[in-house]
Amino acid sequence: MTLAIDVRGAGVQYGRTVAVENVSFKLEGGKIYGLLGRNGSGKTSLLSLLASFREPTKGEVLIDGKIAFENAEIMSQVCFIQENGHMMDGYKVKDAIKLAASCWPKWDEQYANHLLDLYQLPLKKSISSLSRGMKSALGVTLGLASRAPVTIFDEAYLGMDAPTRYAFYDEVLRDYMEHPRTFILSTHLIEEVGNLFEEVLILDRGRLLLHEESDTLRQRGVSITGPAERVDDFVIGLQVLGEQRLGGTKSVTVYGELNQERVNRARTDGLDLGPVPLQDLFVHLTKKGGEGA
Repeated sequence: MTLAIDVRGAGVQYGRTVAVENVSFKLEGGKIYGLLGRNGSGKTSLLSLLASFREPTKGEVLIDGKIAFENAEIMSQVCFIQENGHMMDGYKVKDAIKLAASCWPKWDEQYANHLLDLYQLPLKKSISSLSRGMKSALGVTLGLASRAPVTIFDEAYLGMDAPTRYAFYDEVLRDYMEHPRTFILSTHLIEEVGNLFEEVLILDRGRLLLHEESDTLRQRGVSITGPAERVDDFVIGLQVLGEQRLGGTKSVTVYGELNQERVNRARTDGLDLGPVPLQDLFVHLTKKGGEGA
C-alpha cells in the first residue's frame, strides 16, 4: 500500500516568524525522497505538516486525497521519527516497542525483533539511560518496523556512528524493495545517503528551491576546470554557482546542462568537464538562494 502526498501552497508561521512559505509539491507513493536544507530552512516544520502533527497556517496538505491534520485514519498510516523529542524517557525500550505496535496497524513484530538484535538494543533498560546512538537506533527501529505507508525520518539517525548509519541505509533499501512504501529522509549527510534518493526536494529559507529526480539534478551541475582565462571566457552566459582558483588554474561550478556545442568547445579549449557531487550542488544552490533572497 502506498499513499500519494499533495502539498498546496502550504505555510507555517510562528508569531511573526515564517518557517515555511507557499510550498507546493506532489509526491507519488512508493519512492524514497530526500528533503535537503540548511539548519533553519524549515525542514522539520514542513515534515510536521506531512506527519499530520501540525495544521498549516496557509494552504493544505492532503495524503491519499484527504486532509492530513488530525485525521486519525491518515495519522495511523504515517510514522514520523525525529532525532530529538520523539522518545519517552520514562519508558523502557520494551514499553516503547509495545506502544509502537499499538499505533501502527502494519507493525511487524518479527522485523522489529530483527532490528533490536541488529542494533543490540536492551529491552529492559529505560530510554533515559541509553546513549544518543542507542536512542537513534531505537528511533529508526520504530520507524522501519512500523511499515507505515509514509515513513519519515527527520535526521533521526544522526546519533549513530558511521557503521551503524550505513547498516540503517542498507535496511531502508532492503525493506523498501521487499515492502514498497514512501520514505522521506531529511539529512545533511548527503554524501552518505544521497544514492538512496529517487527524488530530491531542497528547502531554502522556508521556500521550495527545487523538486527534481536525483539523476536529473546531478546532470544539472557541471564542473569546468582549466586555465583561468579560458574558463572565464567559457562560462560567459552560464549560471555560475561557485569557483575556486589555485595559481593559474580555475575550477568553476555551473548549474545547467551543457549542449553538445559547449561540450565540443570545452574539448577544443583544453578544459576538463566533470560531474558535481550532490552535496556540492546543494551547498552552492542554497548559498546562492540565501544571498539572493
